[in-house]
Amino acid sequence: MTIIYFILILGITVFIHELGHFIFAKRAGIYCYEFSIGMGPIIKKWKRKNDETEYSIRLFPIGGFVSMAGESVEVDPNVPKNRQLQNKTWGQRFMTIVAGVMNNFILAIVIFFIVALITGAQKPNAYVSYLDETLPAYNSGLVAGDEIVKLNGKDVNADMLMLKLMVNGDKEIRLTVKHEDGSLDNIVMSPKLIKEGEIESYKFGFGMTTEVEKGIIPSIKYAFTKLWSLIVQMTYTLGYLFTGALSLSNLSGPVGIYSVVDQTAQAGFINVIFLLGYISANVGFMNLLPIPAFDGGRLFFLLVEKVKRSPVSPKFENAVHAVGMIFLLGLMLVITYNDIVRLFFGG
Repeated sequence: MTIIYFILILGITVFIHELGHFIFAKRAGIYCYEFSIGMGPIIKKWKRKNDETEYSIRLFPIGGFVSMAGESVEVDPNVPKNRQLQNKTWGQRFMTIVAGVMNNFILAIVIFFIVALITGAQKPNAYVSYLDETLPAYNSGLVAGDEIVKLNGKDVNADMLMLKLMVNGDKEIRLTVKHEDGSLDNIVMSPKLIKEGEIESYKFGFGMTTEVEKGIIPSIKYAFTKLWSLIVQMTYTLGYLFTGALSLSNLSGPVGIYSVVDQTAQAGFINVIFLLGYISANVGFMNLLPIPAFDGGRLFFLLVEKVKRSPVSPKFENAVHAVGMIFLLGLMLVITYNDIVRLFFGG
């Protein structure tokens, strides 16, 4: 079942993303050679009546693409100029490129709404759920049921609190908490270094939980706020990667995602559904980044064109995307290596 869930999660995420590109390309009258789900060798391909596009399913469910006329420098003499991407209006090109990200975000919102309807909508507030007698939090003044409202003087929700504690290292923290009687208290504590096998980590010794609301309105609110919370988290995560607070070993590729799917499946099917929304939001966010070969990289060149009021040289843009693709493939190899080490050797 893990393999099935893994294929479905990646397949649906990629399909929704590429469908966005495809729909807006068709609406703009762009000639589409192929709409593919998966990469590598073709498993199945077909054409629909009165449609020039070839549809295909490929072996590896780790990507997909829409092949459009006018994406490359070489002009296809068999396709009319008015049906090539580079000859469409700025707005048509913009919507064709951004539609994939838009679809991923919409899918994430729908998934989060469904999950909230079934299990309840989690409020962003963080509450202390338990205290470990062997760790610093136990004698710090924290009490089970306390609401954590600030970390080091800044407002924080449950998601951001977890992320910031993960990158905190050995530094002292100051929590502002609201006790059940409504009184506020400032609690200062330092983490303790814990060694589990070969792995060392700093721990404070308290767990967190959130409150849950039922109903359609809370579920709608949760769907949008959860997506925004994930976008904020991912923005901070990028910052931590650049500053060194997080390393590349904290990132996951397909192998790492498979491991996460396996763990999530053991927690129940509804968690697998939530994971689909989570990964879709991540894919949408990553594709918005101005990285060559990503949708965000193509959007960046479109914005440059808007500012300078003339198109960027197609040869230059394609060269930048080619270099970016080589870099991304190298990064993927490093991440996959780290995933394999963690999966098989626990490193």
